[in-house]
Parts: sequence; structure tokens; C-alpha cells
Amino acid sequence: MTTIDETKHIVTGKDLIAWGHRPGPEFASLLEKANCAVSEGASIDAVQKQLELFIVPMPDHLPLHPDGKIPYHMNIDVSEDDELDNVEKVKLTMNAVMRTPTIVGGAVMPDACPAGPIGTIPVGGVVAAKNAIHPGMHSADICCSVMFTDLGDADPKTVLDAAHSVTHFGPGGRRNGQRFTTSLKLLDAFRENRFLRGPRTMRMAQEHMGTQGDGNHFLFVGRSRKTGRTAMVTHHGSRGPGAMLYKEGMIVAEKFRRELSPKTLKQNAWIPADTLEGVAYWEALQLIRKWTKANHNAIHQATLEVAKAQMGDRFWNEHNFVFKRDDIYLHGKGATPAWDGYASDASGLTLVPLNMSEPVLVVKGSDAGHALGFAPHGAGRNYSRSEHRRRMGSATAEDLLIAETKGLDIRFHAGPIDPSELPSSYKKAETVVSQISKFELADIEDYIDPYGCIMAGDVPPPWLNRKKRK
Repeated sequence: MTTIDETKHIVTGKDLIAWGHRPGPEFASLLEKANCAVSEGASIDAVQKQLELFIVPMPDHLPLHPDGKIPYHMNIDVSEDDELDNVEKVKLTMNAVMRTPTIVGGAVMPDACPAGPIGTIPVGGVVAAKNAIHPGMHSADICCSVMFTDLGDADPKTVLDAAHSVTHFGPGGRRNGQRFTTSLKLLDAFRENRFLRGPRTMRMAQEHMGTQGDGNHFLFVGRSRKTGRTAMVTHHGSRGPGAMLYKEGMIVAEKFRRELSPKTLKQNAWIPADTLEGVAYWEALQLIRKWTKANHNAIHQATLEVAKAQMGDRFWNEHNFVFKRDDIYLHGKGATPAWDGYASDASGLTLVPLNMSEPVLVVKGSDAGHALGFAPHGAGRNYSRSEHRRRMGSATAEDLLIAETKGLDIRFHAGPIDPSELPSSYKKAETVVSQISKFELADIEDYIDPYGCIMAGDVPPPWLNRKKRK
């Protein structure tokens, strides 16, 4: 017996749910159909029976893959105890990742290291999924990427000084009056996307343009070993807009996880790519990619103008992103796409930074099947930042900086040195380079030897500053 007051002739969403319909984008058309029938004299019971044809049954929960069912390839060697411990932790977390129901393949790069609780895709991890986009597998730093600009015969110090005067490191964005221009066309596209139209995201898209954040993000100046020309390389991601997209994406993915596969780890929740949400999220990723490229371009162009340098080649590549090949979604967390045409603006060359005292590699990818077409994104770590600080012992950050970067112009934008970004906190560069060759992940085309770089520095987290003010 219906509970609806037929004298009002209004069917609501609550009624549809009571009749067994699942909330979704089709609710609007079902309500219109139902109330149209009621207004034409149909009884509520008749309308309910008519709409039974449109009930979508709850799907069976997708089980986790059994341990070891989906194999993955370890493109990494063990040469010392720290590496052994690191690799075992990477295997432990990858084994858990590969149980996710959507996963059809995986690979691990030479720069791999854990990036969170067990079951979280590691840095240097690549995961292939069918009809699924996993926000947790590109992380909050969506489209973290590197851009290269050839500056001809410009003096490296002049370039680094110019870059220091125009770039912006640290939390937050630029103050009003100091902001870089953001494309109005791109902002309009943000407004049209359900994941990007929020007021906070829109504000950050303007305030964070021309900023680089903190952590391991950098601005590097050096010379090409092949041509002798000066080059600049920037490393950063999509800043606030990307972090907000990740947050919104994880909320939607969690809803699908509870419905489709409650046993899947929360960090591995996914958005089905063929749903309205999946289509919108994929479009949002492409818009964030455009924003991030514009962010790199803004810093490079401003530096060129201040340094009065002439621009030669410029190219870029991302290493925290989702890529599509045929019907497979490839999630690279700290892994660089290494196949021709991975994007419409791909140059055929990609960048692999190592550490502030080592060259940036310019490589041509080999599209290795055992690496799912990827190459490493950098040097990676064998242990955490806190462990590195512990191992410093009585040595100061100044001591290590002098010892490890002799002859280089190393600057920290905030002033204090961040010791966890010094070369000793990373894997040995020569080990990563040799493994790129051993596993045939890419061919090295050039080395950009360092003159110097700018890092964020040891910036206290915003919450700590707020606590001190109180």
C-alpha cells in the first residue's frame, strides 16, 4: 500500500528510493515521467509498477584478486642493505595494490620507494586498470611534472638570479597585485566541470599560477653537455587546484567503493570511467594538465624576460598522472611515460632529474612492455626524510650542503636549508642511471649538468605557524 498522498499528485526522490531505485542522474527523468503520468490520471500504484522497468539492480560486490593473480614486474636492483629494505617494503605495498579488482597489470621503476600505508601505490609505481580511474594512484600532487627551456648562450647565474626574482615557493599563492595572469578560457572550462567549479578551486587557479610549492619541487639551471647551451628545468605540480580535484575525486570514488567493492582499500577506490562521474573526472584531469603546463610556462617566460634571454626548444612531461592507451588507464605515481605520442604535445623527449648536484637526464623512452611503457621520474629515496635527519648525527645542514654541492649555486627560497632535499637523502644517481640502461627503460640523449638550483627550503607547515601565533 502506497504512503503517497495522491491528492497532491507529486512523486519525489524519496518515493523512488522506497520503490527500489538507486539515486543517480536518471532520477530527474524518472520523476518527470512519474509526475506526468500522475497528472494525466494514473494511480500511484500504476506509476510505481510502470517504473519497475527502470530499476537498476544493485551489482554484486567485486571481490579482491587473490594474492599473486595479477603479476607485476620489478625493474629495480638491490645493491645494498638500505635498498634491500626499501625494495621489500615496495613489494609488500604493491602486492596489496595488485589485489584491487580493476587492476590488470603493474610495474615498478628503479626509483621506487613507499609512499604511505601498505596498499598505497609506491613512488615509482605503475598500475594498469580496466574502466577505472583511481584518484589515490595519482595522489594530491596531480600532474607533478618537469619543463625544460633552452636559453641559448645566456649566463647561468643571470638566469638563476632572474628566476629567483620571479618564482614563488612555499605554501599558498601570490598576493593580489603580484599574481600571474590565468587564461580566462581555461577558467571558463573549470566552471563548466563539476569537479573544478567550486569557489575555492577557482580562487586557487588564479592565486597559485606562477607558484611551485615546497618539498622536492625545484628550479634548476645548467648547461647541456651535448650543445653547451644554458637550460632551465622546473619541477612542480598542479598546486591547489590539483589538490582540490584529488579531494573531490576521492569523495566520489569512496561512494563507488562502498557500492562496488567494500573490501577494496580506501586509498585504492576508483571512479568507473564509463559513468557520468568518470567522464567528468577524466575531463577535469585534462584541464588540470593544461593549468599545470601554463604554470610552468608562466615561470619560464617571466624568467626569460627578466634575464633578457632568447628561447630555444621547450618541452615538458608529467610523472604523477593517469594516461589512457586503448581501453586501459595507466596510473603513474612518480613514473614518466616513455612511449611516442603519449600526449598530443609530447616531444619524444622526457626529463629525469636526479638530485641537485647531478645532471638532469634528457631521455627518449623505449616503451618497454615489462615497464608498461614507463621510465623512472628521478632518483627516489631508500629511507624517509626523518631517517635522513637522524643519520645526519652531529653534522649541520650547512656542513652537508657545503660537502655535497661543492661549486654549485644552491639556494633555498625560504632561507633555511632543508637537509631532507640534499643529495645524501636520495638514492645514488649512478645506480638509477645504470638501471635505466639495464632494464632498457630509455635511451639517454643528453645530460644537463648543474650550475645551481632553487628549492623551497625548510618551511614550517602552515598549521605550526598558526599554533605559534596563538
